[in-house]
Amino acid sequence: MSAAVVRKTSAERLCPGAERSRSPWRKEVDNPYLPYPVRIESIVTETEDRNLKTFKFVFLDPEDEKKFDFMPGQFAELSVAGLGEIPIGIASSPTEKGFLKFTVNKVGKVTTHMHNMRAGEVMGVRGPLGNWYPWELLEGKNVVIIGGGFAFTTLRSSIVYMLDPANRPRFGDITVVYGARSPGLLLYKDELAAWEQRDDIRMHITVDATSDPDWRYNVGFVPAVTKQKAPSSDNAYAIICGPPIMIKFTLPVLTELGFPPDRIISSLEMRMKCGIGICGRCNIGTEYVCKDGPVFSLEKLAQLPNEY
Repeated sequence: MSAAVVRKTSAERLCPGAERSRSPWRKEVDNPYLPYPVRIESIVTETEDRNLKTFKFVFLDPEDEKKFDFMPGQFAELSVAGLGEIPIGIASSPTEKGFLKFTVNKVGKVTTHMHNMRAGEVMGVRGPLGNWYPWELLEGKNVVIIGGGFAFTTLRSSIVYMLDPANRPRFGDITVVYGARSPGLLLYKDELAAWEQRDDIRMHITVDATSDPDWRYNVGFVPAVTKQKAPSSDNAYAIICGPPIMIKFTLPVLTELGFPPDRIISSLEMRMKCGIGICGRCNIGTEYVCKDGPVFSLEKLAQLPNEY
């Protein structure tokens, strides 16, 4: 067996979809570490503290877009030449064609550099990586989405995916509980307002506290609002993604509402490096968050060491 074939088999085994996701120049070296070149089409500042910005990317090679075949729940590595790369959940939906969206929190050297970039500049996207929310299991079911703060990115992807006219008949009732510390820290405000006007999705938006006299939504922490709104567990799955403290106090609420562990789906945030299960940086016991996750059921998490 040739070395090239060995590398190809390894890439496919460690990163499902790596073979289909290569650009023409990746095909020659068959290297899952090489990113696709993308151009920044637009940048939107999402929050009043200006620490969260949504980047809209277009592929330099239209063929690369066809190969970047992803589902809601997956992530990618965003790279800046000479600085490094960072794992970020994909905020756009596969039903949105012609671009990718990522919402980036300014926390380190790569993200700080990105926040100083402008439309028209070029960087890299490597992926798609990881698994995704179990859409086959969710068909015909009611879906409860619970999110907090910055972690609403892949949930935005999921909502847009389910609300697409071609997909909406595949799912039952959709209920969303989404919270942030204050109104100015909510993501995707225009879309939240648009979803609230629809009659095929129930939106429960909340903030921890506010002095805004014009605030007309909920005030309270996500676990308390979830308990108050009490979404039914009948024929339903719950997807939860947010800060660890939010998840910690929301999981008992979902259990109290009757959601069994195999129908509570969570996405984990861990330190990741390679994104394809080689470096061993993100393992929880025998599972690699970047490759076997980041999406796990509560039933599966209960079988793993408490290291997350």
